Amino acid sequence: MRGRVVAAAVLTLFVAVAGPATAQDQPPPPALPQSAEIQLKVERDGSLSVAEAVAVPNGVTMDRRVPLRVPAPHHRDRVYGVRDVVLEGSGTASVDQDAFTIHLTSGTSTVRYTVDGAVDGNRVTWELAGGWSTDLKFLRASFAAPRIPTAVDCLAGPADSDFSCGAAQIDHAGLTRFSQQNLLAGQRMTATVELPAGTVPANARLVPAKTLAGAFVLTAPVGWAWAGFGALLLVAAAFVWLARRRDVGAGEPPKAELVSANGEFASPEGVLPGHVGLLLHGRTGAADLAATVLDLAVRNYVWVSAEDGGWRLSRRNPADEHLTPFERAVFAAVLPEDSVTLAELRQRHVDIAPPELYADVVRRGWFAARPRRLGRAGVRVVCYGVFLTVLLALTAGYAQLGVILVLAGAAAAVVSAALPARRRAGTDVARRLRGVAAKLGSVKVKDLGKPQRELVFSRGLPYASALGELSGWVAAFDGLPHPPPVYWHAGEISPDQAGSFATALAGTFAGAHRGRLQGLVSGNSGQNPNHHPRGGTRRAGEPS
Repeated sequence: MRGRVVAAAVLTLFVAVAGPATAQDQPPPPALPQSAEIQLKVERDGSLSVAEAVAVPNGVTMDRRVPLRVPAPHHRDRVYGVRDVVLEGSGTASVDQDAFTIHLTSGTSTVRYTVDGAVDGNRVTWELAGGWSTDLKFLRASFAAPRIPTAVDCLAGPADSDFSCGAAQIDHAGLTRFSQQNLLAGQRMTATVELPAGTVPANARLVPAKTLAGAFVLTAPVGWAWAGFGALLLVAAAFVWLARRRDVGAGEPPKAELVSANGEFASPEGVLPGHVGLLLHGRTGAADLAATVLDLAVRNYVWVSAEDGGWRLSRRNPADEHLTPFERAVFAAVLPEDSVTLAELRQRHVDIAPPELYADVVRRGWFAARPRRLGRAGVRVVCYGVFLTVLLALTAGYAQLGVILVLAGAAAAVVSAALPARRRAGTDVARRLRGVAAKLGSVKVKDLGKPQRELVFSRGLPYASALGELSGWVAAFDGLPHPPPVYWHAGEISPDQAGSFATALAGTFAGAHRGRLQGLVSGNSGQNPNHHPRGGTRRAGEPS
């Protein structure tokens, strides 16, 4: 007898404990036709279990379409997932990529399913009703969670309205209840419940909206891409800084010897006068062009003669294989015919042939072709990035990846411009050229043998002109009791007069360049380049 009493007590206790849970798993049938009873429960993993009981009148069908991708702030969409769909009653229920669809026929049917993505922070949001093809006379819902909610909100009516539900409250047992009467077809009822922090993990999934603005939304992959781009920028900046620091060529220039063991003028590593500006300053100018022409005269390719009020250059020997491509280009530009005066040369635009000159220093290993290739590659990457940005903006989104590619190409072009083209060997030659300049400016002619002075003076004159040490070099030889003769000039001239010719030659090319610029500024760029106005004036009787 006592055993039966104990068993009855245990059974009573089990029913008392299990009863409410069973009631939550099975929503009560709707009391009115065309009504719904809904039960929602947040599981500890953040998923939302939903059970809907819907009463459909005889001869009527009710359809519902729940979009699983809905607009969210900041050009984003919120994506829900529905799984484990079970329908008890008459009808069908299905899930595709964009929507959850229910089709019910006469009678009372129960639809059970699980929602993923309903928890955003501490807030749980789900659309209790919406997308129904018919009116709902009455809707009632309950919401259960592991902990009692701290706040509740509910909106009902058209999608763009902010009307509150008929009722939304938390009862004394901690259960949240909602109710609404007379929802028209297509109108929605959305419930939002705020839980204590840490009750369940957040699982809301936000993706860029399928709009042009949404295509440029910052997402995790894009953020990682920006981080990688920033790291590459830092690496590139460090690389450029180290390269430029190395390119400075700091330190005292080594002492230079102007005369080699065989008694001839020696330039470091075979440097030509036309190389000086590019090696020391990274650019060429009138001084380098004048030094190249002067060197061609010294090497017996050009003959110099004096006329009334000016100088004349004439071809002495044809250009041969001993001249570099850039020297041949200068020779052809300066002397396209047999002879020319400096006055005529001033009216032309003659350049030192930068492509040929740059190719020559690259061939000698002093400059690298890499920076120019890098710049061209950067321009191509910019074009690819623009195309990719447009393509992603109109299709898959993540258009900021294209923007990053554009900036990467621009950064490559900037690095190309900032990266020194001069290689380590070129830096070493530039340091040695500074040593040559110091020696040219302080040469002791008496240390040179008399037979050497003629050749050393003329061979050193173009380098002195290019390195800015012309006056000191000329003065050292002109002050001798017997100055060396100038073999490349018709008639006898002194070293000082040879220096005057070198100065006039540099001034001629500088004046021609200024005249061309003035012609461009004054709108004469369409004129024949042989008819540019002069870039300056000269005194009467001064050689042109």
